[in-house]
Amino acid sequence: MISIKEYLEQPQPEPDEQPPTASGVAPPQEQGEILPVTLAAYRSALVEMGNCGQNACPALGEELKLGLGKLGAELCKEITSERVVQTETEVREHLQEWGHRAASHYRQKTNEVKDILLIMARTAESVGERDQRCAQQINAVTVRLKGIANLEDLTEIRESIKKSAVELKTSIDRMSAEGKAAIDQLKAEVTHYQTRLEEAETMASRDALTGVRSRPWVEGQIEQALLGPAPFCVAILDLDKFKLVNDEYGHLVGDELLKQFATKMRSICRATDTTGRWGGDEFILLLHCRLQEARTQIDRMREWVCGKYTLEGNAAQVKLRVHASIGVAERQAGETMKELIDRADAEMYREKAAARAKTTVAE
Repeated sequence: MISIKEYLEQPQPEPDEQPPTASGVAPPQEQGEILPVTLAAYRSALVEMGNCGQNACPALGEELKLGLGKLGAELCKEITSERVVQTETEVREHLQEWGHRAASHYRQKTNEVKDILLIMARTAESVGERDQRCAQQINAVTVRLKGIANLEDLTEIRESIKKSAVELKTSIDRMSAEGKAAIDQLKAEVTHYQTRLEEAETMASRDALTGVRSRPWVEGQIEQALLGPAPFCVAILDLDKFKLVNDEYGHLVGDELLKQFATKMRSICRATDTTGRWGGDEFILLLHCRLQEARTQIDRMREWVCGKYTLEGNAAQVKLRVHASIGVAERQAGETMKELIDRADAEMYREKAAARAKTTVAE
C-alpha cells in the first residue's frame, strides 16, 4: 500500500493520463478516496495507542492519550508531506518518552515492594537478636538461682535472690520495650505503604478519563456476583455516532463528551449500581435487581443522560444532541460472564441498528 508521505510527494498525473496499475499505485479517482481513509485509519491507530497506554499504565497513560489525540487533530488541519513526517517523529518521541517513564514508574513500584520486604526482614532480625540477648540473660539468672541451693548463709541467699530478681525484671522490661519499639516502627512503615497501596488500587479501579470504574474492576464485580445466588443484570451503553464527533471536532472534544456523559450516569445511578467504562465510547452497568426493575432504571437514566450537551471546542463551544443505544441482560443459571455480556451487547446493537437511520449527532 502506498504511504501517506509517498502519495503526497508523487507527481500528480494529467487528467487524461492513466498511471500504470502494475506499479501498485491506484488510479487518480481511487487516490482521492485512499488519502482520507488512510488518514482516518492513522488517527484511529493513534487513539488506540493512547487507549493501550492508558490501560497499561493508568498513572501515565492519560498524558500519552491526550498527546497522541492532539497530533491526530493537527494532522486533520494540514495535510502535507512535511506535516506527516513531523507527526511521525512526534509520535515516536511521545511513545519513547512514555515508555521510559512507564518503566521508571514500575521500577519505583518494584523498589517500594522490596523496601517493605526489607523492613519486615530487618524487624524480624532485630526481634531475633533481642530474644537471643534476653535468653542469655535469663539463662545467667537461672544458673545463679541454681547456685543458691549450695549457699548456707541466709543473708547471702537473700541478696543473691534479690539481685537475680532485679536482673530478671530488667531483662524482661528491656525485652518488652525493644519489642514494642520494633513493632511500632513496623506498624508505621506498613501503614505508610498500605496508604500508598490503597491509593494505587483506587487509581487502578477507576477509569483515568471519566472517573467511573475501570473495566477490570467491573469484570471482577461481575465474576463475584456470578458466584452468589442473588439476581442481577448487566447493561451495555454505546454513544450513537460518537466517531463523527471525533472526526469533526477532534478527540479532545470527544473526551470531554465522555466525561460529561459519565458524570451524568454516576449522578443518576443508585448507590447499589456499579458504573464503569467498557472501552472507547461504551459504558457498562451492573444492576443488582431483576430485569424488569433494571429496564425501568435504564429508561429513567436514558432520559437523563441523553439530550443536549455543550462542550468547549478549539475555537468555540460545540453543541451536540447525544443519543445512546442500551442493551440489558439478566444473569441466567450456569451462565459465564462472557455469555451474559454478549447477550446485553447483542441487544444494544439491535437497538443501534433500529435507530441508526433516524438518529443524528450534531444539533
